[in-house]
Order: sequence, then C-alpha cells, then structure tokens
Amino acid sequence: MEKNMGNTDRAIRLVLAAILIGLYFSDVLAGTLGIIAVVVGVVFTLTSFVGFCPLYLPLGLNTCKRTGE
Repeated sequence: MEKNMGNTDRAIRLVLAAILIGLYFSDVLAGTLGIIAVVVGVVFTLTSFVGFCPLYLPLGLNTCKRTGE
C-alpha cells in the first residue's frame, strides 16, 4: 500500500474522529447515528495512522506530496 494521504489530510481526519467519538460519548449523538459516528471515527483514525485511504483509489485522489520526482 502506497501512502495517498498528506499530513494535512491526516490531521483533519484525526480531529474529525475525535469530535465524532466525543459527541457519542457525551451523549450528543445516540442510537444508530451515534454508532455510525463512532465507526466513521475509528475508520478515520486508522486511515490517518496508516496514511492510506482505500476510497481514494477509485476516485483517483492523492493528497500526499511526492518528494524527489
């Protein structure tokens, strides 16, 4: 897996993940919507740490800066 997420993209995802998970645990989001928010937050966190987003492949997106080209 080649990285396709830049540092800014990864930071934004981590912030959004923290917000979504925080909203769930503070009971602002509950029920099905809360569970979806937690799942999205976990996915954002994992993709941020790995630096690879599978959804970017079919969309042809790449926010990672290339060095040495």
